[in-house]
Amino acid sequence: MCPARAPVRGRGCAREPRAAHRSARLVPYAFMAPAVVLSSLLILLPIAYTIYLSLRRVEVSGLGLGAQGRREFFTGLTNYHAAVTDPELWAGTLRIGVYGLMVVPLMLGLALLFALVLDHHRVRYRNVSRMVIFLPYAVPAVIATLLWGFLYLPEVSPLHQTLAALGLPGVDLMGQRSVFAALTNIAVWGGTGFNMLVLYTALRAVPPDLYEAARIDGASELQMALRIKIPMLTPALIMTALFSMIATLQVFSEPVTLSPLSNAISTTWSPLMKVYRDAFVRDDIHLAAATSVIIAAVTLVLSFAFLRLVQSRAFTQEER
Repeated sequence: MCPARAPVRGRGCAREPRAAHRSARLVPYAFMAPAVVLSSLLILLPIAYTIYLSLRRVEVSGLGLGAQGRREFFTGLTNYHAAVTDPELWAGTLRIGVYGLMVVPLMLGLALLFALVLDHHRVRYRNVSRMVIFLPYAVPAVIATLLWGFLYLPEVSPLHQTLAALGLPGVDLMGQRSVFAALTNIAVWGGTGFNMLVLYTALRAVPPDLYEAARIDGASELQMALRIKIPMLTPALIMTALFSMIATLQVFSEPVTLSPLSNAISTTWSPLMKVYRDAFVRDDIHLAAATSVIIAAVTLVLSFAFLRLVQSRAFTQEER
C-alpha cells in the first residue's frame, strides 16, 4: 500500500494521481459515448443506405416471377440524371420557392412583432398572451391542416356562409393560385408561436441597462426597438430564418393532407411529395432515393450559403 504522501515525483505511487486524473477526464466521454454512437447510427446509416439505393436499379424480366424475375444491379448516376431531368421536380421546386417567399417573411415578421410587443414593459397579461400565441404550434400539423381544410371548403365553411348571408360572392380558397395563400395561412398560424418564443427569449437576455440609458437619452419605444432590440436580435433572427427555410424545403404534411380536398394540389406539388409518389405509388424506391439525396444536398448547400452570407453581420455583433 502506498503512503498518504508520495514525495518522490515520477516513482510508483506518485503516478496514481495522474492516472486517476486521466480517468476522471474520460468519465464525461464515457457517459456521452452511447448517445453519440446511437445518434451517429440513426443519422449516418439511413444516409448511407439511401445513397446505396440511389446507385442501383431493378430490372424486371418476364412477369417478374421466379428467382431471376427481378434483378437488382449497380447503375451509377442514372437515377440522379433521371431525377434532375424530371420536369415535375423542377415544377415542385418552383412552387416551394413561391410558397417560401410567402411564408418565411410573413411568419418571421409576425413573430418579431409579437415578441417586441410582449417585451414592452406596459403590456398586461403577458403570460396569457404568450401562451395563446404559442398554442397553435402545439397542434400537430395534420390535425391543424384538416381543421383549416374544413374551414376552406365552401360547403361547410362559416366564411362562405357569412359571405352568402351578406349577399357577397364566395371565395375559392382551394383554387390553383389561392391554394398558396391557404397553405401559407396554415404554416404561419402554426409556426409563428415557436419563432416568437425564440425571439422573445433572446429579447429577455438583453441587458436592461441599455434600455435605461436609451430612456435617459430620450429615446422612444419605437426608437429603442429599431436601434437596440432588433439589432440585438440579429443572431436569433438568422437562426429562425434558417429553421424556417429548411422547414419550407421539406414541406409535406400540409399539401398531402389538403390534396383530397383540392384539385389544385397534385401528387407532386412539393419535391417531397414526388419522393413519396415515386417510392410508394410507382414502387421506384431507387429514383425516390436519388431525389431524396438531391433535396438533402440542396438543403445543405442553401443552409451553408445562407449562413455564409449573414455570418459576418451576426457574429461580428456578438463579438462586440
